Amino acid sequence: MELFDFIERSPSPYQAADNICARLERDGFKRLFEFEDWDVRPGGGYYTVRGGSSVIAFRLPERRYSGLAVCASHTDSPSFKLKSNPELAPSGGVLRLNIEGYGGMIKESWFDRPLSAAGRIAVDTKDGIEYRAVNIDRDLLIIPSLAVHMGQAHENGKVNIQNEMLPILRTDSSEKSIEELIAEAAGAAAEDIEAYDIYLYNRQKGTVFGAGNEFIASGRLDDLQNVFASLNAFLRSENCGMLKVFAAFNNEETGSLTRQGAESTFFTDTIERINAALGISRQEYLKCLPSSLIMSADNAHAMHPNYPSKADPVNRPRLNGGVVIKYNASGRYTTDAVSAAAVKRLCRAAGVPFQEYHNRSDIAGGSTLGNLMNRHISVHSADIGLAQLAMHSAYETAGAADTEYMERFLRVFYSTDIRAERDKLVFG
Repeated sequence: MELFDFIERSPSPYQAADNICARLERDGFKRLFEFEDWDVRPGGGYYTVRGGSSVIAFRLPERRYSGLAVCASHTDSPSFKLKSNPELAPSGGVLRLNIEGYGGMIKESWFDRPLSAAGRIAVDTKDGIEYRAVNIDRDLLIIPSLAVHMGQAHENGKVNIQNEMLPILRTDSSEKSIEELIAEAAGAAAEDIEAYDIYLYNRQKGTVFGAGNEFIASGRLDDLQNVFASLNAFLRSENCGMLKVFAAFNNEETGSLTRQGAESTFFTDTIERINAALGISRQEYLKCLPSSLIMSADNAHAMHPNYPSKADPVNRPRLNGGVVIKYNASGRYTTDAVSAAAVKRLCRAAGVPFQEYHNRSDIAGGSTLGNLMNRHISVHSADIGLAQLAMHSAYETAGAADTEYMERFLRVFYSTDIRAERDKLVFG
């Protein structure tokens, strides 16, 4: 399955970004660097990267664009990040690594699984600091759980990351250090590595299961499933008069508070530079915003069959039920009546089922990309996703048909002109 291949080749946001860029290059897109002047032409396809882990790609129409068609997803998933000076003193004859949590994961799901480490390094060279992605592509680590015979493992039922989740790397012998292994995988000398952003990842491959092969399971479905589907849709869509934008941001799982996150100016900086290169005035640009639409694509909770009381009484997404439209009265999701109606119209045009999600009124939900982007650009926006179980587990479950549903929906979205009129959005 192509989705599994993409996920397996994307153990961290840095590899995910590299894979996105390679696909864009194969399809004829040209990379633009933020430190250079931009020369963009009508009909051209371009992309830019920030922080080595967030990518924005765009396709210009042959004429001056009439609005923005944007789909945003995220490249990161909950994990553990390697601390500086990571090797702890041996305990019980084994050496452990010092880590900290990244995002809100189901901690117990990380026990007793083959793990490894991936991310990026900053290397000191004679010309300056070079940064590059790195992946130790083999089973390297494990976080062993406590045997049931030894009593309750976790105080108050809560797992303590600092004490109970340290992965074991080697015996206290002369085997290679983690820094040496990272350097070896990166083709660098260990003494030249000044710093790193290295994360643990689950090595288990994705699988299709169920009596009718109707389910899939993999690590990092949230949110690489939507990255994969939206990239395919973006590249396979038909020409229209919209400025089509694919965005994949890092750091959503920690609030997007980075220079490459959805809360940053990365998106608006990109649009401003496109406008400057095309000679589009600010007034002309602002006139296009009412005719624009952002799809914030991040996975949604399916109703858990073993915990039905955790779901809303009525709005209960299911696996293989199609695109999920997400609502929140407090604005954590950006969907409103107009953007929801737009999603439904486009789903019907694509022949794709849709379903709706609300949190239980007494359970607080999470936030995602849409409301953060809307702080910098005010356009119609909808939060959507695909239903899944065990969100933020090291190994998540989803519907086998849903990736195609999302791709088909977004392909129609990217192929459709949208025009604002008084109290109306016109499609076609």
